[in-house]
Amino acid sequence: MIFLITLSYWIHLIATVIWLGGIVMMAFVALPAWRKQTLSDNQWLALQMRLTPLVNGSMAVLWISGFIQMTNDSHYTGFFSIDSTWAWAMLLKHLAIIVMMGLTLFVQFNVHPAVKRQMLGKQSTTQLIGRDITLLRLNLLLALIILLFTAVATAV
Repeated sequence: MIFLITLSYWIHLIATVIWLGGIVMMAFVALPAWRKQTLSDNQWLALQMRLTPLVNGSMAVLWISGFIQMTNDSHYTGFFSIDSTWAWAMLLKHLAIIVMMGLTLFVQFNVHPAVKRQMLGKQSTTQLIGRDITLLRLNLLLALIILLFTAVATAV
């Protein structure tokens, strides 16, 4: 059992680095480059599309490995048993994750296809990329909130 838990933690940490690293890279590297116009709209979208399978895979790995970890934690007393600080932190963390996943799906299935359509029609993509940037910032904020609740759950 210790091997499974150790493996779960290791995979979970790798997936966290990929997931959070992608968000941080887009927010603190690609966004400033796009603003300075050293990164074109096409390159911005290409980076987003390149990260999409990594983000989706990371989220799946995080759900599975996190479930293994949570159900093996001594604080876990059952599904929707909110009887401690740990349980509240986990509930709020999972709510933030669900919101983040919804935003990610919205970007992947709404914003990115709209940007592609406008690029094919040679129309300006500035407004749509602006929406993408707003959602990126919101995802970054949610990621920080998720890490905060993880820290709270780990500390108790």
